[in-house]
Amino acid sequence: MSNTSHQRIARAMALLDNLPESALDQVEVLGEVRELVDEALNESMARATLDGASIRAVALRAGLSPNAVPPRLARTEPLQAYSNPDGKVVASSLERARYDAELDRTPPASTNPPRFQKRRPTRGGTP
Repeated sequence: MSNTSHQRIARAMALLDNLPESALDQVEVLGEVRELVDEALNESMARATLDGASIRAVALRAGLSPNAVPPRLARTEPLQAYSNPDGKVVASSLERARYDAELDRTPPASTNPPRFQKRRPTRGGTP
């Protein structure tokens, strides 16, 4: 596990150790914990795929659908530069990332930064 992942997990554990009494405050803290754990999961999935694991195998181990993994991989530092215009890391770009990693090459400059897409349109101007 990378140092960044360790830091995120440690921060999540510290937040859980000091969970507030108020239910509303708990919601806020647990949301932050979820984000930290998701980021650590994404980084671990990226490292696993770079080490040769298939997207399907990673999805199975993470309890995700195989379609949920490519956009998560595209949001990670090691694979962001290999994402396509749709914000996903596909098999061909993953092969290139593995090849570059094997040769210790610097990833290409990212021309497709990840972007947030809303799942549903907001109603009345509020989310």
